[in-house]
Amino acid sequence: MTDHPSRVLATFAANLQFEDIPAAVVRRTEDLLLDWFGSAIAGKGARPVEIIEQFALAMGPTDGQSEVLISRRMSSPLFAAMVNAASSHFAEQDDLHNSSVLHPATVVFSPALAVAQAIGASGRELLTASVAGYEVGIRVGEFLGRSHYKIFHTTATVGTVAAAAAVGRLLKLSPEKMLHAFGSAGTQAAGLWEFLRDAADSKQLHTAKAAGNGLMAAYIADKGFTGALHILEGAQGMAAGMSTDADPSRLTDRLGERWATAETSFKFHASCRHTHPAADALLEVMTSHKLRPEQVRRVITRVHQGAIDVLGPVVDPQTVHQSKFSMGTVLGLIANYGKAGLGEFQQFYRDPAVIAFRDKVEMVLDKDVDSAYPARWIGKVTVETVDGASIDCRVDEPKGDPGNTLSRQELEDKALRLAAFSGGATPAEMGRVFERLWNIEQADKVGRLL
Repeated sequence: MTDHPSRVLATFAANLQFEDIPAAVVRRTEDLLLDWFGSAIAGKGARPVEIIEQFALAMGPTDGQSEVLISRRMSSPLFAAMVNAASSHFAEQDDLHNSSVLHPATVVFSPALAVAQAIGASGRELLTASVAGYEVGIRVGEFLGRSHYKIFHTTATVGTVAAAAAVGRLLKLSPEKMLHAFGSAGTQAAGLWEFLRDAADSKQLHTAKAAGNGLMAAYIADKGFTGALHILEGAQGMAAGMSTDADPSRLTDRLGERWATAETSFKFHASCRHTHPAADALLEVMTSHKLRPEQVRRVITRVHQGAIDVLGPVVDPQTVHQSKFSMGTVLGLIANYGKAGLGEFQQFYRDPAVIAFRDKVEMVLDKDVDSAYPARWIGKVTVETVDGASIDCRVDEPKGDPGNTLSRQELEDKALRLAAFSGGATPAEMGRVFERLWNIEQADKVGRLL
């Protein structure tokens, strides 16, 4: 029963109290919660999300205490968590933590909200559980390293453990039971990048199952179900099977001192985060030099290896969602329309002008950018013009990073755009949700949001 990294991390998650969390981190968690809600609403009407919701409706209860946001039906915590997780990862607008390459919100808030509603938890309990999920998930993502992300979708794999931590905290699991929940979560962790090559729907399945499996792991641990005690660092654990560069020290890195939750970035563009640094740099060049797309002969994006691994297979995107993983398409939208938002992708990803610009874009591995990644996501582009000029631009903190963050007004504006895009909620309804979430700390019970 000696301490080891999995146990130390589980003990931290089980024992975390609201009073332990700095006020600034609590405020940041509220920001992340509101940002997640906007992304969850944006999945309404999306075919993969609606299919998962149909599955939940067929298999689960038709009533309950947990809210399915896209349909406003009530269901069990399990199925509400699954649908909301699928929905909030569809628009490619949910948050990202840089050094773990994890999208925490979709796999933490989805199950945490569902369980909090079901058990009558307070706003403080929801916030505390969410911080536990973020802190655990981020550290597990950092622990598994870059080799893991090359093959595995970290939000799917690590997200299972993050979800277990959040739900386990709401259920008030003991440290021992939390460790068993981690064991049951980790043994279910799955999610492979191969789907990108075929424009398959798997990304929504990844987050739905991560949220659902993590939730299940916590609930059965509460009843005495045991799991592997060394699931993260053990000889046949997650790192052994899923990583070649795992660093166990990252699991317990300054627990209770370094609040990784506050390091999480918001997504400004509606695309894979690997495209954002280059998009910001190209936008700066196009704006400051007053360039038109037809004046550009070539764009060289100087990127980290992770961007090449994820974006490289997508050369001729056939769907809106696949186009969000195409560096050329994203930069084509930036060059032609000045932004790469939901509407631009929906209307113009196959526009001839965007395709023409897409084919001018090249990704090149840059040693400086790669050595800084994943702690920092630097954007470097070289724009060559038809008249022979060559323009370099570097962005050290993409829009949405903690040092270049979104204000609460910008977060509200983003959420309103997401709701309008999907028709998931009216501006008046969104305004009432904003009021609820900015004051969630005072809520005796979380209750329904819509």
